[in-house]
Amino acid sequence: MAGLFADQFSYAGIDPDGAFAWISVHHIAQALFFLVVMLILARVKDYKFGFTLGDKKAGLFFVRLFAIIFSTYIIISLIIVFLAGTFRAFPYPLTIRNVFGQLGFQFFLSGPSEELIFRAFAITMLSLYIRGDFFNGKISNANVIAAIVFALAHIGFSFFPFSMTYDPFQLVYAAVLGIAYGICYERSKSMIYPMIMHSMSNVVAVGVSIIAGFIL
Repeated sequence: MAGLFADQFSYAGIDPDGAFAWISVHHIAQALFFLVVMLILARVKDYKFGFTLGDKKAGLFFVRLFAIIFSTYIIISLIIVFLAGTFRAFPYPLTIRNVFGQLGFQFFLSGPSEELIFRAFAITMLSLYIRGDFFNGKISNANVIAAIVFALAHIGFSFFPFSMTYDPFQLVYAAVLGIAYGICYERSKSMIYPMIMHSMSNVVAVGVSIIAGFIL
């Protein structure tokens, strides 16, 4: 639905290379749709979707821990990519407009929109019907399922003709990050901290790739 909505507009004037405008409108549309649904459910059913700051101590702990672990991962990955010579060039030119547009999308929209859907909404609703956990209560079944759905959302679909495009590494990468965001959401009882973690990871990953793109 969000994709069909985003398709209704022309972005040639502001984003001729297709770097950020369509995906930005897509994420705004999907976030608004789920936000309306969640606000209605919170009012009618009194469901708690983590709109508050929740447990700030737990939330900030996970944000700091994630920042350290993810930064280490990015540094190691960059070294491996550099030594192996497997860096993938961006599918669009790295102009000032494209760089700031893409980083702006990653910072302001990617985390808030996707965490609203795949953590705050999905885990809350799944936990109403799916019980149980892994590793002595450290990871809930609802979290795992939400993370799998989050990963599958990274598969590209075309219906006419039907086709699927995906990167196996990206699917595993998204699932692992999804579980990490989910743990933070469940422990902090707030969607704010997973949003910060998600936007942080995307901005760092894309930012480092942009810098590498200029260097390599």
